[in-house]
Amino acid sequence: MKMEVFDQPMCCSSGVCGPKVDKKLVEFSAALAWLREQGVEVQRYNPAQQYEAFVANAKVVQTINEQGTGCLPLLLVDGEIVSRGSYPGKAELATLAGLDPAKAATA
Repeated sequence: MKMEVFDQPMCCSSGVCGPKVDKKLVEFSAALAWLREQGVEVQRYNPAQQYEAFVANAKVVQTINEQGTGCLPLLLVDGEIVSRGSYPGKAELATLAGLDPAKAATA
């Protein structure tokens, strides 16, 4: 299982920096760390730092061309787009990764 996150442009790789930290990004970063602990391969790309990853993925390029950058973040699981335009919570990420969402609630 591989989950890829194609983020909106941010100042750093996680978006958890600067004087005004977005709580949703903090929770999302923690949820991704939890997924990694569960054995899910997680890759996260920021266009400001990993532009090549964006242009190398035809589905990402097509989606951005058709919908604009408002579709970001894009989440792909095993190469298929499973979420767009928002950061899912931990339980939803667990479901997208094929894990029991109840397990996410207790962790």
